[in-house]
Amino acid sequence: MRADATRNLERVLSTGARMLADDPSVTVAAIAAAAGVDRRTVYRRFASREDLMAAVYAARYDAVEEVIKAARLHEAPVEVALHLYVEGIIAVNRTWPVETSRMLREVTLRERRRLIDDVDAFLQRATDEGLLRSDLPPGWVATVLPPLMEQAAEELSELSAAQAADVVVDTLLRGVGVPRAR
Repeated sequence: MRADATRNLERVLSTGARMLADDPSVTVAAIAAAAGVDRRTVYRRFASREDLMAAVYAARYDAVEEVIKAARLHEAPVEVALHLYVEGIIAVNRTWPVETSRMLREVTLRERRRLIDDVDAFLQRATDEGLLRSDLPPGWVATVLPPLMEQAAEELSELSAAQAADVVVDTLLRGVGVPRAR
């Protein structure tokens, strides 16, 4: 693909992600206009709005895969891996702010759901190594962590992804209550 075509595709996908997050019914023409390309350019690449959405979701998944690789969830010390993972996902959430429950239903991404298995295995490792409590209901941390990262990406926009990750990891590990005097 030519360099200008690659740049156009990246602009269309990132613009599409932001616009779809704001309005799931946004049109391809509106996305094309906001990305600064002709709608025919978008339709040459994507036969339908659904194809464009699938490409946005795939781009987000690509970014998540990179975060998981970079965090080295299976090799790095568990606290380091947790922070790298959270920081990376916050950055992904800021770049690709698509509604994830809809994304997870996307048929073309079903085979890539192993990412969730990798994170679940990491959270089990964190529990086994004593970083996370073992007395919580199964899957609880996997349930509360994604919304914490999504909220941090949106509500802590004045912080860098690393600073927002500090807040999320501290909240996850220590909660929000004031420690009681003993």
